Amino acid sequence: MTSPFAAVTAGAGQFLAQEQGKELGTQNLQTWITGNIVPLLLLVIAVILLWIGGRGDNAGVARRGVGLLVGLVALGIAVSGKAGDVGQFLANLIVG
Repeated sequence: MTSPFAAVTAGAGQFLAQEQGKELGTQNLQTWITGNIVPLLLLVIAVILLWIGGRGDNAGVARRGVGLLVGLVALGIAVSGKAGDVGQFLANLIVG
């Protein structure tokens, strides 16, 4: 009698859901996040800033806008995959 778990370990440790010759990774998840979550996040931020600005609190919009700009720059660096290059550039500004 064979074990019901024998099919899971078929192919010398390869999972059946994984294609042969391909490595496991998070590329599809990264693509989905950058294609769906990031634009939704930007839309929510824009609506919140418009709502705050509609109340007449322009200083509040400016204060939150600067913080959001810094956050978006960090998000852009993380999504682009160029964090090492940016870090090297910043280190060269300090070290010379």
